[in-house]
Amino acid sequence: MKIPEIFAENVFNDDVMRSRLPKETYRAMRHTIDEGTPLEPHVAMVVANAMKDWAIEKGATHYTHWFQPMTGITAEKHDSFLSVKGEGDIIMEFSGKELIKGEPDASSFPSGGLRATFEARGYTAWDPTSYAFIKDGTLCIPTAFCSYSGFALDKKTPLLRSMDALNRQAIRILRLFGNKEVRRVYPTVGPEQEYFLIDKDLYEKREDLKLTGRTLFGAKSPKGQELEDHYFGTLRPRVLAFMKELDEELWKLGIYAKTEHNEAAPAQHELAPVFISANIAADHNQIMMELMKKIAGKHNLACLLHEKPFAGVNGSGKHNNWSLSTDTGVNLLEPGNSPYENAQFLLFFTAVIKAVDEYQDLLRVSTASAGNDNRLGGSEAPPAIVSVYIGEELSAIMDAIDKGVNPAAAEKKVMKLGVDSLPDFPRDTTDRNRTSPMAFTGNKFEFRMLGSSFSVSCTNYILNTAVAEELSQFADALERAPDFMKALNELVAKTVREHKRIVFNGNNYSAEWVKEAKRRGLLNLVYSDEALPYFKTEKNIALLEKHGVLSRAEVESRTDILLENYAQSVLIEAACMADMAMKEIYPAVAEYSAALANGVLAKRAVSPSIAADGEISLLEKLSEYGGEIMRRADEIDALLAEAKKFSDHESLAHFCRKKILSCMEKLRAAADAAEGVTAKSFWRFPTYADLLFSV
Repeated sequence: MKIPEIFAENVFNDDVMRSRLPKETYRAMRHTIDEGTPLEPHVAMVVANAMKDWAIEKGATHYTHWFQPMTGITAEKHDSFLSVKGEGDIIMEFSGKELIKGEPDASSFPSGGLRATFEARGYTAWDPTSYAFIKDGTLCIPTAFCSYSGFALDKKTPLLRSMDALNRQAIRILRLFGNKEVRRVYPTVGPEQEYFLIDKDLYEKREDLKLTGRTLFGAKSPKGQELEDHYFGTLRPRVLAFMKELDEELWKLGIYAKTEHNEAAPAQHELAPVFISANIAADHNQIMMELMKKIAGKHNLACLLHEKPFAGVNGSGKHNNWSLSTDTGVNLLEPGNSPYENAQFLLFFTAVIKAVDEYQDLLRVSTASAGNDNRLGGSEAPPAIVSVYIGEELSAIMDAIDKGVNPAAAEKKVMKLGVDSLPDFPRDTTDRNRTSPMAFTGNKFEFRMLGSSFSVSCTNYILNTAVAEELSQFADALERAPDFMKALNELVAKTVREHKRIVFNGNNYSAEWVKEAKRRGLLNLVYSDEALPYFKTEKNIALLEKHGVLSRAEVESRTDILLENYAQSVLIEAACMADMAMKEIYPAVAEYSAALANGVLAKRAVSPSIAADGEISLLEKLSEYGGEIMRRADEIDALLAEAKKFSDHESLAHFCRKKILSCMEKLRAAADAAEGVTAKSFWRFPTYADLLFSV
C-alpha cells in the first residue's frame, strides 16, 4: 500500500475540484473557502453536478447532508440520485439546491425548547469549507443544522461562528503590528483520541457495557496498570490489524491519522492526527469515532469510547491541542528563540491566559457529563479546577513582566545525554504537566479535560470566543494609544498581574493545590450538575451574544439539553444496575450460597464432627452481601420512581447526583465484594481480568 495513492481518494477535495470544475467556478469555490464569502447559486449548481458525477464514478448511489445534532453523534438521511424522467425512464440527478439545503425532520432531535414538538421542520446548510466525502457508498456533505426559526440545533454552527469572531479580532491585532499580508487567522486543533478495545464476545455478555458504555460492576483485577508495561508496549496482532485497517480507511477520507500506540491502562490505546483547521478537525474526529466502532466489529472487537469504562485504571480523554495560525503559515503561539522579545507572541499568549481565567467556568461546562465526572481528578486526568501550566521559562518571563524588570536572556538549553553516539538536541520551552487541565506545550495549548466521547466543537467554540473577546479588548486599547509599543508593554504587564492566578505549574492532584486554588478564587466544580448552570450566567451569555456565536435562547436551550443528558445518563445507569443486580448478581450469589450449604450438609451427613467453619464463614459473608444488594437495588427502584416527579432538568440532575449516584456506589460496593468471594463458575458475566486481558 502506498499512502499517497490512497490518501483522500474518497474526498471531493481541492485537487478534485481543480480538475473537474471550470476555472471560474473553482476560483469562486476557493474564494468561499479561503475568505468565507457566500457562494452564488449558479456556482453551487455547477459544483453539485461535478460532485454527483465524481461520486457516481466512485460507486455512490445516494447522498446525505451529514450533520452533528446535539446528540453528540452524527446524523444523516440518505436520498438517491435517482430521478424520474418520463414513464419508465430515470436519470441520476443532483441540483445546486439539493447541495445547498436539506430539510430533515427536526422533531426528534434535542432542541432544549427552541421549538414545539409539532414544529418539525429543520434545515441543513452546506458547509463548503469542509470537503464532501464518500462513506459506505453515500456522498456525505458536511452541513450545519438549524430550526425553521433559524436557531442553531447543532455543534458545527457555533464553531463556525466562533472561528469568524476569532479571525476578526486576530486580524485587528496583526494590523497593529504592521502585518498587511494575512487575510485570515484560524484556530488549529489536533485532538488526541483515547479508547479501549475489548473482545466483542465478552462485550456482548455485559449488559452494562452494551447499554451505558461502561462497567457498572466489577471487582478489581489482580493485575491492572501497576507495572506500567502496557504503555507504548508492542501492539498485539488483533490490535495491530485493527489499527492498520483504521488508518487505511481514515487516509482514504483525507484524515491525517499520524500516531498510534498503547496507552497506560491495559486494553487502552490512542490515535493522534496532524493539526488542521478546528472545523475540519471536529468533522474528522466524528468520522474517526464512527469508524473506530465499525472497524472494531470487523475484528471481533468492541471499541469503548466512554470516559471511564473500568474503575481502578486510567480513563480515556481527548486532548484538545489548540493553536492559532495564519493563512501565510505562521503559528501565532510560536515563542521563537526569545519569547520575551517576541511582543506579538506575548500579546496572543497573555490573551489566552486572560481568556482561561475569565471564562474558566465555560471551559469546565464544555467538559461536563456524567461520564467525564467519573474520570476527572485522577489517573492522568486533570481535576475539575481549571488552571494553566506554562513551564519554568515562561513563568520567569511573566514574573519579570509583573515586577517590571527585564529578565535575563534565556538561552535555548541543550539536552546532553552523556553518550557520545547520541546527538545533543535543544530542550523545549516547557515540559509536559500530565496533571494540568491546560498546558502550554511549546507552540500550542493542550486542553486535557475533554472526555473521549465528546465532540471537540463545544470546547473549541468556547475557547475561540473567549480569546476573541480578549483580543477585542486588546485591540480597542491599542488602536487608540498614541504610543503603540508603550501601550503594548503596559497592557501585557497589566494582564499578567491581573490573571497570573490561573497559572499553576505544580501537581494538580495535591490537596495543597485545592486549598491554594480556593485562596486564589478559582472555581472547583467537581460535579457536572453544579457546572452546567454556569453556561447561562449573564456574563457568559453576554460573551456569546456579543460575538454572534450563540443567542440567549440558544445558550439556555443548550444548558437544558446538557442537564437532561446528564440526568438521563445517570437514570439509565441506575436502572441497568438494578436490573443486573436482581437478574444476574443476586442469583449468582444465591446459587453459590446454596451450593456451599449443600456441601456443609453433605459433610455433616458423613460425620457430624467434620468441621465446616470456612464454608459457614463464607456463607455469612454471602448472606450479608446478598442482603445489601437486594436492599440497594430496591432503593434504586424507589428513587427511579421518585425521579419521574421532577418537572425541570436542573432539579432532576441535582437529585440524580445527590441521591441516585450515592446509592449506586453502595450497590456496586456490595456487588463487587460478593464477586470477590463467589466462585467464578457461578458468576454470570465476564470479570475485569477477562475484559482487560483478553485481546
